Order: sequence, then structure tokens, then C-alpha cells
Amino acid sequence: MNRIEKLFSEKKKNILSIYFTAAFPKLDSTYIILDSLQKYGADMVEIGMRYSDPLADGPVIQHSSLVALQNGFTIGPLFKQLIVCRNNLNLPLILMGYLNPVLQYGMENFCIDAQSAGIDGIILPDLPLSVYEKDYKLLFEKYNLHFIFLVTPETSEERIRKMDAISKGFIYAVSSSSITGIEKDIAAQENYFKRLEGMKLKNPVLIGFGIKDNYSFSCACMHAMGAIIGTAYIKSIEDSVNIGEDTKKFLNSILKPAPIS
Repeated sequence: MNRIEKLFSEKKKNILSIYFTAAFPKLDSTYIILDSLQKYGADMVEIGMRYSDPLADGPVIQHSSLVALQNGFTIGPLFKQLIVCRNNLNLPLILMGYLNPVLQYGMENFCIDAQSAGIDGIILPDLPLSVYEKDYKLLFEKYNLHFIFLVTPETSEERIRKMDAISKGFIYAVSSSSITGIEKDIAAQENYFKRLEGMKLKNPVLIGFGIKDNYSFSCACMHAMGAIIGTAYIKSIEDSVNIGEDTKKFLNSILKPAPIS
């Protein structure tokens, strides 16, 4: 069983997925970040494969992308790092990036190396639904890589159901049609989240974009199986001198609400 499926079969609520940028803040930060995220309570991790033109990313993730590229990030060394890390990790791991670098790497080579590195899922937001279904669906399935689609408040029910039908893992519900890291009130999207709930999709739903603290995480979990945090976590380790301790502090702030004074 794919580790993403195993997670959702064992935990039905309050799933926390954390996004970080590979090769940030340093080229070799991957292991300590993954180890710390697992140790201090993350349920799943999305690893960003950086690209020089990140269309949907806000300024914090764009900056982390620039630093990662300056640090010498490329996909090949990332896979080598992950092979070393994987033996000590039980978490589902997802690679998130853009289509062009993957095509340059070679789609089947990418899938082979992702499987070898213990990757469970792939997110490529700019891979069109029709192209995925026609050219790549069977390839991802061959290597047991779940392909995750993003939906927004503007995505039609027909399109959502199509994505749900041809994919595995979960549906990534973008909380609003904006870039990452933008301040927004998650509770204001209640009608959108209820619409997704009412569709009774076969895949679980996780909510992302704008999740940054215990309040927004709790709001998202009222309407989905969990939520995804990226920008807020990257901020927390940007200038860190102790990634393990800062990760612990950050995850505690998300998972353990402050006492009422």
C-alpha cells in the first residue's frame, strides 16, 4: 500500500502536511528538516523542487526557491539525498514542482528515481488534466506514484469529479485563487469547503494556501481531513541556527493551541 493511502486509512482527521523547499536554507538541510518534521508531529511532507519561474508561489516561497537555486539545487542530487534519508522515515513524501524541469529530466527517468527514493506522490500544478490522463497516468501508476491535483473555488464540479476519478492520494483544495502566503481568513471560504464536502469525493481532501497557525489549521480541519502549511514553516526556519528546535516550536504552535488566559 502506498504510504499516502496508509496514512489516510489510519488517521481520519487533523492530518498535517508540511511543505518545505529542497536545498533551503542550505543545500544539505533536507535530512534534518525531514527528521525533525517526523519527530515533532507532521503526518506528511511535500518537498518543493524549485524552478526559476514559480508561477503560483508567493514572495516567501519565491525567495526560498532563489536561495535553493543559488545553493545549487538540481533534481538528481535531491534524489540521492532522499535515498539516504528514507530508511529512517515512515512519513509519506510528496514531490511538488513544475513540469518543465521534470520533462528535461525525462518523465520516466523521473518516476523511476522518485520510486527508488521512496517518494509516494507527485504534484505538478501546471500539468494539464487532459495531458496527464492521455500521456502520463499509466506511467505514474506503474511506479506507484499518486498524482495529486489542485482545485480552487472556481474549479467546476465536473472538473473536480474528473480529477477525483483519475487520481489517487488526495485532492489539494487551494483555499482561494491567489498565490501562496497571502493573508486570508480561511473561515470565509466555508461555502467552498462545504461544497467539496457535499460532493462525497473518493479521495480525501486537504486544504492549503493560507494555513499558518492553530486557528487556520483547526478551521480547515473542520471541513477536510487536514491541511497543508508551507509559507509559515519556511519563515520559521529561514534564519534558523537550530532547525530541529525551531521545527519543534513551530509544530507545537500548530498542533497545541495556546491556553486561554
